[in-house]
Amino acid sequence: MKIGVIMGGLSSEHEVSLQTGRVMLAHLDPEQYVATPIVVTKCGELADQVRGIDMALLALHGAYGEDGTVQGTLESMGIPYTGSGVLASSMCMNKDITKRMLRSVGVATPDWLLWNGMEDYSAEAVERLGYPVVVKPNSGGSSIGIRMVGSTEELLAAVQSALEWDDSVLIERCVRGEEMTCSILDGELLPTIGIRPVHSDWFDYKAKYEDGEAEERVIELPAVVEARVRNAALTSYRAMKCEVYARVDMMLVDGHPYVLEVNTLPGMTNTSLFPKSALAAGIAFPELLDRIIQSSYQARTSIPGRIPQ
Repeated sequence: MKIGVIMGGLSSEHEVSLQTGRVMLAHLDPEQYVATPIVVTKCGELADQVRGIDMALLALHGAYGEDGTVQGTLESMGIPYTGSGVLASSMCMNKDITKRMLRSVGVATPDWLLWNGMEDYSAEAVERLGYPVVVKPNSGGSSIGIRMVGSTEELLAAVQSALEWDDSVLIERCVRGEEMTCSILDGELLPTIGIRPVHSDWFDYKAKYEDGEAEERVIELPAVVEARVRNAALTSYRAMKCEVYARVDMMLVDGHPYVLEVNTLPGMTNTSLFPKSALAAGIAFPELLDRIIQSSYQARTSIPGRIPQ
């Protein structure tokens, strides 16, 4: 099978995507796949680059990659691709829509505000929400543009910084607890990983991508708590229409999970959480990629009219 590993992209997560792509290329089984790196750097070039491949392995993150745009382009060309479809990708990329969907199916998520630019700025509204808050671009990932804010004096600069990365900003009430992530593969929950940043108060960009900056380990939870976490993760996955694989990030507060976001293309770097969770389940990286490719191919080609045969 001719696999095009699509990486780079146009978002703030370009470099992280390149890391994911390189790791994927290094672990694809050469006896099963002929892999070609496809680096995207500008709009309009993808269509020419993907001609001749049998399958697209997506290593993209952020806008024009994780938001349904590339997925739609590939579907229009009849090229199967890995991961979730257009709808799930688009919804999960938008944190406000994600949280609204989660609330609608009874999944707990921290209270929040959405501001569509500085015209919505209101220090009083944030005071009613309650400090501390997390200020983040509404669409984006890898903790880029995110700040923890503990007072009104810090709020304006944080909002302005977030708006440099997106045209809307999410202000989310900070919930304190045990941070964890739940990886899901083919609808099954993999071992849950607990996260503790070593040199910062929260799981920021440095903690995510630099060795030694975070302690990430498989955790065992009491049966009742584990059932709550499992239900929250799988309900989120299904509500957001995810397919093949995804990662659900949450905070455990007094034994109750609060879902923060759902990632349809979780990172696959050497320090990424999804491969660690898979390995804890006995799934090595080459096998993980193989399962993602095969399940995605089945998902893309099994629905009549979805991908031309």
